Amino acid sequence: MIRELVKKAWHERAAINIGKRGMTEEVLEEIRRQLKKHKVVKVKILRNCPLRKNYDRKEIPYIIASKVNAKVVGVRGYVFILARMRELDSKLEA
Repeated sequence: MIRELVKKAWHERAAINIGKRGMTEEVLEEIRRQLKKHKVVKVKILRNCPLRKNYDRKEIPYIIASKVNAKVVGVRGYVFILARMRELDSKLEA
């Protein structure tokens, strides 16, 4: 189930764009809300995001995932997909 959701998410537009205000609490809360509703969320780091200056592009998804209690399931450049930890844990137990 998660695999199909991730596959579908790669072909859709990013649900969350992180721009010039960076990783604010509002952005993190929206990611949490999207994860709760859809189980996976596609996030894009825009060019004007301050995170791009301070961190390597491979670090950013993991920083955000740790703050929203999610797991990084895919990274392509500055676009990544997060999945709910609960969904992945239950999948592993079955």
